[in-house]
Amino acid sequence: VQLSRLRWAVLLLFSSYSLCNAFQWIQYGSINNVFVRFYDVSAFAIDWLSMSYMVVYVPLLFPVAWLLDKRGLRLIALAGSALNAMGAWVKLGSLKPHLFPITVLGQVICALAQVFILGMPSRIASVWFGSHEVSTACSIAVFGNQLGIAAGFLVPPVLIPNVEDVEKLAYHISIMFFMTAGVASALFILVIIVFKDKPLHPPSRAQASIQSRPTAEYSYMQSILRLLRNANFLLLMVTYGLNVGCFYALSTLLNRMVIHHYPGEEVNAGRIGLTIILSGMVGALISGIWLDKTKTYKQTTLVVYIMSLVGMIVYTFTLSLGHLWVVFVTAGSLGFFMTGYLPLGFEFAAELTYPESEGTSSGLLNVSAQIFGIAFTVGQGQIMDRFGTKAGNLLLCSFLFLGTAMTAFIKADLRRQQANLENEQT
Repeated sequence: VQLSRLRWAVLLLFSSYSLCNAFQWIQYGSINNVFVRFYDVSAFAIDWLSMSYMVVYVPLLFPVAWLLDKRGLRLIALAGSALNAMGAWVKLGSLKPHLFPITVLGQVICALAQVFILGMPSRIASVWFGSHEVSTACSIAVFGNQLGIAAGFLVPPVLIPNVEDVEKLAYHISIMFFMTAGVASALFILVIIVFKDKPLHPPSRAQASIQSRPTAEYSYMQSILRLLRNANFLLLMVTYGLNVGCFYALSTLLNRMVIHHYPGEEVNAGRIGLTIILSGMVGALISGIWLDKTKTYKQTTLVVYIMSLVGMIVYTFTLSLGHLWVVFVTAGSLGFFMTGYLPLGFEFAAELTYPESEGTSSGLLNVSAQIFGIAFTVGQGQIMDRFGTKAGNLLLCSFLFLGTAMTAFIKADLRRQQANLENEQT
């Protein structure tokens, strides 16, 4: 058992191309009204550009998770970063108002890339990092994705002003698309040079135990069936989906919510999104460090879930008060807990399902999140159009309450910790 120096380079590189992919997810939604006018389509059509990420993920998770188990981290990293760069270049062909189908194609290619990215954080953490730093590493891997969403809220409103002239608008959009394509291509080249399947030596006793198993013993379908028979994991899968699905809906519809109450505040709508993500990144990092120190997975998850519910209720009732600074504060506190929950879910799942593959368990969590995310985004969007933003946000509050109640019933069966302890005693 020995730690590799390369582990931090691998983690940083993964976080970077995950950041670029997440930026492309929200870059349309953060200035929804501008793209509605440029392409002359409905707000719902622009919402679908974000939701395409969720739709594509669900059917493709299992083949990609199987590939991850059979071929290792390097092939998945190459595929994810290559598709991400390809999608960015395709979008450059959509700089005229009648070329909306081209931007849809580019976004669908980026959505394919996301399938090769979302399930990786806990797998990279387990394969490359020691038992005392695995939760922190998972948090940093998730951190990159969140930083990308933050950039997606901040950068588009700054680069693309809401001007009337369509030619000027196309010019500003082209700057954003060129920058994204350049960064995505550079990251793909770095993945080819730097990224490795696994270190020379296993980083923990639990990982050494997994690597020493004969490959003939492992069956992918049997692994999924065992996961679906694990009652604690099934509960976590539903509660994770409810929480993260709420976050997806909130992120996709944030621009519409803020503009409804504060007309002309596109840049501040982006900044509110940025505040949600930045405070969430702090929450995620604190969660990871706290778990490495205390190993209190169940208690921490439940407390963070309760605080997400409280934050959502406060945000719902303060959004319409007419004070933007209040929205910044309440949205920031909501983000701290709701986004801070992401690595908690991955790590708790890895504990409950050891020695199953982390790629499969985190993939199933993400499928749950995507399904709930689509349902909540469509449902909240329709309710907002008919009954206003408060009614739409109350829908999310009710599902967060359900998730909190279900989290209380999960038993803390920490199998990975037990394996590390037994190996140390042996």
